Amino acid sequence: MMTIRQPDLEALFQPFACKSLRLRNRTVMAPMTRMFAPDGVLAGEVDAYYARRAAGGTGLIVSEGTVIGHPVSHFSSTVPHFYGDAALERWRSVVAAIHAAGGAFVPQLWHTGSSRRRNLVSNPDVPSVSASDLSEAELSASAGSNAAPPHDHAHLKPEPMTDADIEAVIAAFADAARAAKAIGCDGVAIHGAHGYLIDQFLWARSNLREDRYGGDIGNRVRFGAELIAAVRAAVGPDFAIMFRFSQWKSHDYGARLAETPAELERILGPLAEAGVDIFDASTRRFWQPEFEGSPLNLAGWAKALTGKAAMTVGSVGLESPFTPGGRTPGSAIATDNVAVAAAMVERGEVDLIGVGRALIANPDWADRVREGAFDRLRPYDARGHRRTLEQIDAE
Repeated sequence: MMTIRQPDLEALFQPFACKSLRLRNRTVMAPMTRMFAPDGVLAGEVDAYYARRAAGGTGLIVSEGTVIGHPVSHFSSTVPHFYGDAALERWRSVVAAIHAAGGAFVPQLWHTGSSRRRNLVSNPDVPSVSASDLSEAELSASAGSNAAPPHDHAHLKPEPMTDADIEAVIAAFADAARAAKAIGCDGVAIHGAHGYLIDQFLWARSNLREDRYGGDIGNRVRFGAELIAAVRAAVGPDFAIMFRFSQWKSHDYGARLAETPAELERILGPLAEAGVDIFDASTRRFWQPEFEGSPLNLAGWAKALTGKAAMTVGSVGLESPFTPGGRTPGSAIATDNVAVAAAMVERGEVDLIGVGRALIANPDWADRVREGAFDRLRPYDARGHRRTLEQIDAE
């Protein structure tokens, strides 16, 4: 990337409003799975973990993926629930702590589909569900080669969802969104990316259905659109809804939902009509143009095609892109990337900037960036937070 001298970051620190969401600036803590929730109930230290990022200047905190009340939604038994009195009371406490620190909060609602880690859940004998009966191994980038998928669970086939299953999952998302509003959240985020359940319907390779939920793009987006419509009905017209989507999958970085802007519009258009207010476009390198012939990245295209607000994310604060499981343990701070992101906001291409790993290393990342104190930011090191919420110096 081109080096930018004396970056103008003012655009990142302008307020942003969208329905119920009122932010002091454009910086967002992107959702990151942490798994500090024994039996689905957040550990006590999670309140301070999130509140510390709000106190450090971050405008919006998006929670890690938190699963809906469906029997096979769970990634593992330590991923937080967003259902049940005990779990919701803990989330209520987190919301209060973030608000007290000056930030806003939305939970990211999640169903993992065929990516569920059956060896890590309380009901491993119950099959996972998905759009089709394809296992994660069959959908991985290594499928058809001699490379083995990284997890034994990836070979387990899910059951294709029946109409009753689809109705139950949609109802569970709506219930969770309703609960988010009831406990004081500022909006709600829906995880439709990275090869999880909603994405398993969107992606042609994982959706082999021959009913109204499969086939062409219009049918493949139907499940997501019906889900968003149910969430909108549950929370009313003025509660902000975010939707995360991606081209890449956790098991196939080269996967693509859409090869052209026209194909992307056929996916995002129905979701916007159903009620999405903000598209969270997850990429691994946010600065890369998405389609030939245009400098727009994925978030820029989402905004241009739908007229909705958009968030860009993908190595904004760090030099190296994210890889699941900490397989790239460390990454240096990238000051130039922040300037590129600020310029995108200034030009009106995107509205919000998602920051992930840099905020684990630096709870006060937003304040330090606003001050121009890049020399006070710590590099990210995955080895320093494998057993703790906060990054500690690794030996």
